[in-house]
Amino acid sequence: MGMLENKIVLVTGGARGIGKAISLAFASEGSHIAFSDKELGSAADETSELIRAKGVRVLALQSDVRDFASTQTAVDEVKKEFQRIDVLVNNAGITRDNLLMRMTEEDWDLVLDTNLKGTFNYCRAVSKYMISQREGKIINISSVVGIIGNPGQVNYSASKAGMIGLTKTLAKELASRNIQVNAVAPGFVETSMTEKLTPQQREALLTMIPMKRTAQPEEIAGVVVFLASPAARYITGQVLCVDGGLVI
Repeated sequence: MGMLENKIVLVTGGARGIGKAISLAFASEGSHIAFSDKELGSAADETSELIRAKGVRVLALQSDVRDFASTQTAVDEVKKEFQRIDVLVNNAGITRDNLLMRMTEEDWDLVLDTNLKGTFNYCRAVSKYMISQREGKIINISSVVGIIGNPGQVNYSASKAGMIGLTKTLAKELASRNIQVNAVAPGFVETSMTEKLTPQQREALLTMIPMKRTAQPEEIAGVVVFLASPAARYITGQVLCVDGGLVI
C-alpha cells in the first residue's frame, strides 16, 4: 500500500470528474474512502466499485452541501462507520455562468451556496472531530479564477476567491491543533465542464496556458494526495496552483 494506508478520507462531490480522480488516488494509497454527492446513481456505483477494487473500504453518502444539517449527518455517519476522519477534501462545486448584467439572483445564490457555503458547512462539521483527534488535513478545491477572475463567471470566481480566504483563516484557527488547511487551485481541467467548449474557445484557451494543454483530473488529484501526506505536514494556509503556468 501507499503512504496514506488506513487513513479515512472524505471527499465531497466525489462520484465524478476531479472528485472521482481524488477518491481513486487516495484509494491507491491505501486510504478508506467516504464520498458524498447530491444524488447517488450509476456514477456513484461505478466509483464505489473502482474504489473497492483497490482493496479498501468505501462509503457513498447522499448529501446536499448547501444544507448544514445534511452535511452534519453525512459527517457523523462517516465517523460512526470509520471511527475517525483524517482528511477532508471539499471538492463539490457547480457553475452557472453569465455576464453580471444577465446573471440572475438565483444563479448567484446557487453557486455561492454550493461552492462557498458548502465548504464552510463541511469544514465546520468535520473540525470538531479533527480537534478531538488533535490532527487532520483539510484541502479545499478552489480555482485559478478565484485568483485572476474570469469574464462571465462573477459568481464562480467570487465563490472560489472566498474559499481561499476561508482556507487561510481556518489554517490560522486550527494550526495549534495540528490540523493543516490548504487549497488547490486548478486551471482548466478535462472534465464535463471543458467538454462544452467549442474548438475556437479551446484554441483561445490554450494560447493563455504556457504548457499549451489542459490538465487531466489525475494531475489535480496527485497534488491533493501530496497535501494530505506526511510530506506536507509543515504546509498550511497555502494555495497551490495546478494550472500549467496560467497564473504566472
